[in-house]
Amino acid sequence: MDGTIEERLRRLEDRIELQNLMLRYFIGCDDDNYEDLARVFADDAEYADGTGPAEIVGILRESRSQMGATIHTPDYMLIEFADADHASAVVGAHCELARGGTTVFGAARYLPQCVRAPQGWRIWRMERQWFHVGPWDQVGTSLTADLRVRWPDEPPEAAELPVKS
Repeated sequence: MDGTIEERLRRLEDRIELQNLMLRYFIGCDDDNYEDLARVFADDAEYADGTGPAEIVGILRESRSQMGATIHTPDYMLIEFADADHASAVVGAHCELARGGTTVFGAARYLPQCVRAPQGWRIWRMERQWFHVGPWDQVGTSLTADLRVRWPDEPPEAAELPVKS
C-alpha cells in the first residue's frame, strides 16, 4: 500500500464510510425513511431515472408504495478509488420483498459511483442489475430459467447479469 500513514488511514476511513453509505441506502429503503435516503445522494445524483435527491427519492417512494416489507442484505462490497474524492463499488445483495401479495426473492448487483461532498461521501450515479428475482415458489428455477426476472403480475424478463449455463 502506497502513501503516507495519514493517506492510508484516510483511505481506510473512506472505505468504512462508503460501506456505511450503502447500508444507509438499504436501511432507508427497508424502513421507508425518505429523509435518510435523500442524504445518501449527491446534489446532482442520477438513479432510477431521476436526477437529484428529491426526484430520486420521489421515484423510490412511488416504487415502495407497491411493496410491503423489504429486506436488503448486502453480501459483499468491492470498492475502487479513482482518486481521493471519487470511488466506485460493486455491491452484491439479496433482496426479499413483499409485492403483489407474495414474497419475492432475488439477487442483484448495485453499482454506485460515489463522490466526496462537503457532508461526506455521497452516491453520484448508481445502477442496479438483477441476477434473478421472483416469487418464493419459483426460486427453485430462478437461476436456471431463460427469463430470470419475474415480478408478480408482470411478464418475465431477461436478467441484466448472466449466469453460467
